[in-house]
Amino acid sequence: MKAPYFMVMFAAVLWGTTGTAQTFIPASHPISVGAVRLAVGGIFLFVAALAMNKLRFRGLHTKYVLGAAISMACYQPFFFSAVSLTGVAVGTVVGIGSAPVMAGLIDWLFMKRRKSRRWWMATSLSIIGCGMLFLNSEEITVDPLGILLALGAGLSFAAYTLISEKLVKNHSPITVVAVVFILSAIILSPFLFVFDSSWMASVNGVLVSLHLGILATGVAYVLFSKGLIKMPGSTAVTLSLAEPLTAALLGVFVVGEVFSLVSWIGMALILCGLWVLSISSPEKSRVQAA
Repeated sequence: MKAPYFMVMFAAVLWGTTGTAQTFIPASHPISVGAVRLAVGGIFLFVAALAMNKLRFRGLHTKYVLGAAISMACYQPFFFSAVSLTGVAVGTVVGIGSAPVMAGLIDWLFMKRRKSRRWWMATSLSIIGCGMLFLNSEEITVDPLGILLALGAGLSFAAYTLISEKLVKNHSPITVVAVVFILSAIILSPFLFVFDSSWMASVNGVLVSLHLGILATGVAYVLFSKGLIKMPGSTAVTLSLAEPLTAALLGVFVVGEVFSLVSWIGMALILCGLWVLSISSPEKSRVQAA
């Protein structure tokens, strides 16, 4: 597997730990957790960029930076609100599963990059697998507003990825994510006063905040941005479906959830999709968008 593909999938694995991490702070509000995650991640990235002497503002396209920051800020409340309205299963499948399709459509309609058969096959396998993965989760609730918010989350993540793809081509990835996440944290900061944030004062709250901010946000998005330098954003979004796979595996082996045979087949399909996408030859990837 080529290094950029590994970086993006490892970033998705780190994202997949967020659900399990939140089980250690059960009294927290998910939107409050999302706001803290961006704040800690943004500060960590900003300090890291300063320490590495890589914080360069010159040449950063203001329109793209604001677009990426707004997209990431929107993703948090959209996704967590969708999950609260329509359940973890439907919210996750629609939110995360719709992102690759939306990224592919944006890529095709606005960036004029045709999608290869390999991309369609890998994306289809992964999305079907994602749906099967959550079939045995809780009672299914289809709330129209929840579905709309989940689609908003998918569009937000797709937009963030495609905009970031443009930024990291000419700027250091750590500079890009540091600036974007600081702005995203500022945009979401009012939520810290709207929702109960007292959980942050506990030991578990501090440890989970550091994990979510440093590993699941700071390190993860730097890796994701480095991977974007060498691949189309739509490909990176499909590879990010390693996130629900990781979350499911942690749910089984750490939280103690029990999955049906259908869910295990769903995991296998996601793995097949990621494998199909990651084995494209270097020669083809230079001339054809994955």
